[in-house]
Amino acid sequence: MPLSTLAKFEVSYLQILNEQGKVDGRLMPKIGDKEVKYFYEMLVFSRMLDKTCLSLQREGRMFTYPSCEGQEATQVGSAYALKQEDWMFPYFREVGAHLVRGLPLEKYLLYWMGDERGQQVPDNINDFMISVPVASQLPHAVGLAYALKLQKKKAAVLVYLGDGATSKGDFHEAMNFAGVWRLPIIFVCQNNQYAISVPVSKQTASKSLAQKAISYGFSGIQVDGNDVFGMYKATLDAVNSARSGGGPTFIEAFTYRVGDHTTADDSTKYRSAKEVEAWRKKDPIIRLQKYMQHKKLWTQAYEKKLQADIQKKIDNSVKAAEGIEPQPVESIFNYTYSEMDWNLKEQLEKLK
Repeated sequence: MPLSTLAKFEVSYLQILNEQGKVDGRLMPKIGDKEVKYFYEMLVFSRMLDKTCLSLQREGRMFTYPSCEGQEATQVGSAYALKQEDWMFPYFREVGAHLVRGLPLEKYLLYWMGDERGQQVPDNINDFMISVPVASQLPHAVGLAYALKLQKKKAAVLVYLGDGATSKGDFHEAMNFAGVWRLPIIFVCQNNQYAISVPVSKQTASKSLAQKAISYGFSGIQVDGNDVFGMYKATLDAVNSARSGGGPTFIEAFTYRVGDHTTADDSTKYRSAKEVEAWRKKDPIIRLQKYMQHKKLWTQAYEKKLQADIQKKIDNSVKAAEGIEPQPVESIFNYTYSEMDWNLKEQLEKLK
């Protein structure tokens, strides 16, 4: 007896703004010049803040830091699609998303300077704390999305992850629950081609990471992660679907980590300069700048003033963060449990 086809699936790819700064007008989201300039300013802000953090780390003024150069559009475009009542779960490379969501800059800096008070998110910002362990934020985000559904709230959850997270059990558990319960959650996977030194080709045999969503009963889409318009549109569509009961969406942002994995890494050990240079030509800031030049929204004078204003904000925030009085060393024992157990008390006495 011949076999019958149970189902067929496909995964779409979205690009609106290409490397030459040209857009596909049929797909372009409805945004005005003001929003275009906002996107550009947030991309530049992210890049400049990133470079400042790298310098601070090299000067011994900040601990190990994960650069996001090249990935700014994945964060800025997606985070902008959220409303204030929506929730955002970062991992550890979301500088652009934090800027868009309004996290005070000195708090972001304070965290990477080693002070956990930098993760005291203001009450008016629905964001969770930075998550360094790979994929552990995913079940947490699903749990909140489940709570929103039970409470019948018209809000969505967006959770970021890297391509390396798709190799972890937490990822598959989160995806499964999200699909079964039809939760209002968007998974934004920043596929920057490497899980530290492991290329995607050695992480999965799948044609794309986006197709993994099909296994869990919902849709996945691959987007040019260096296209801020594409990231905004894909995320906005997914957020609107989530709020209206359409369930989860998986967005694979196909991008590239130009710098090292962190300041503790040396990427020259596992990839070529030629590869990096090829991706530099796909830079999200350069392509948006080309588009703005064509629209007469960008000039040298505008760029000069923009960078000067941003650098002033960064410098003031660095000064504010470094001016915060450090906590006493014994404070590291205060927040493990609601009441300190005998083991921690013993360690504290030895420390004293």
